[in-house]
Amino acid sequence: MIVRDYNKAKETDRRVVSAQWESVRLLLKHDNMGFSFHITTIYEGAEIPMHYQHHLESVYCLSGEGEVETLADGKVYPIRPGVIYILDQNDRHILRAKTEMQMACVFNPPLTGKEVHDSSGAYPLEAEAITAD
Repeated sequence: MIVRDYNKAKETDRRVVSAQWESVRLLLKHDNMGFSFHITTIYEGAEIPMHYQHHLESVYCLSGEGEVETLADGKVYPIRPGVIYILDQNDRHILRAKTEMQMACVFNPPLTGKEVHDSSGAYPLEAEAITAD
C-alpha cells in the first residue's frame, strides 16, 4: 500500500512550479501503478496551450472556474467543480482559468516527476525521475 499526504508532499520536490501552474505529483512512474496522479493548481488568468503528444490525461475540477478549448474544432467547454475532461486523442487544447482552479489529474503513461511543458505544449515521454517518497 502507498499512502501519501498532499500537505506534506507539497513541501517536497514532488511540487513542481511553473509560471502559470503548480503541481503536486502524488503518484509517479516509480510507484509502478501504470499511471500518475497529481493535484494541479492553475493560477487565475492563466491561458495555457497544451498538446500531450505522448500522454493521455483525465482532469477533474475540484475548485475554481475556467474553460478548455479543443483546437481541432474550436469548441469551448466550461470548467467548474465536478466537471471532468479527458484528453483521449492527444488533443491540442488551451486551458484558461477565470479563477484559480484546483484539478486532479491522471496521466498515462505515468510521469516521472520533473516534467514541465516544452515549447509545443507537451511533456517529454521521459524525464529525470525523482526518488523522494
